[in-house]
Amino acid sequence: MKQIPIGVSNRHIHVTKEALEKLFGEGHELTVAKELSQPGEFAAAETVTIKTEKSEIAKVRILGPVRKFTQVEISKTDARKLGIDAPIRSSGNIDGTPGITVIGPNGEIQIDKGVIVAERHIHMTSKDAEHFQVRDGQYVNIKVGGDRALIFHQVLIRVKDSFALDMHIDTDEANSGNIKTGDFGELLS
Repeated sequence: MKQIPIGVSNRHIHVTKEALEKLFGEGHELTVAKELSQPGEFAAAETVTIKTEKSEIAKVRILGPVRKFTQVEISKTDARKLGIDAPIRSSGNIDGTPGITVIGPNGEIQIDKGVIVAERHIHMTSKDAEHFQVRDGQYVNIKVGGDRALIFHQVLIRVKDSFALDMHIDTDEANSGNIKTGDFGELLS
């Protein structure tokens, strides 16, 4: 059996250094609250509010380190609450996506694009890819057992030797299968 650990990703935001300073003050550095499954990445202690004309969501966690662009990752449920049509995209693919207002304790910014529902994906090294007989950019199916067993279709494989093996799904997907971080899925042939 080809088992892959699963990580459930709640709504979060990646910010640039410039955005971080506008939201939290000049010279502000992110505070590591918890290391994440991917080496060098962490959940920061800092949170922000994301806001549209229709609604807002408070306490959206910033993930570090800072990035080259600001990107907000939400679920389809969040998108409905906010009244925006956030497309399902792979991280970094933000052209043509909606923008949003981001509010921090020291100020706010308006991003003109960058709100997505993250495409479900699996991080793995080239050695993992060889073991699972898959390649970067390929889509696979993953079976998850339990009391709400299901098969996730169209799971993107992302290969980079700095990655750690982990499948990422959002909270809507996790709830549909009663899945929690640390559960496993099986790669189907």
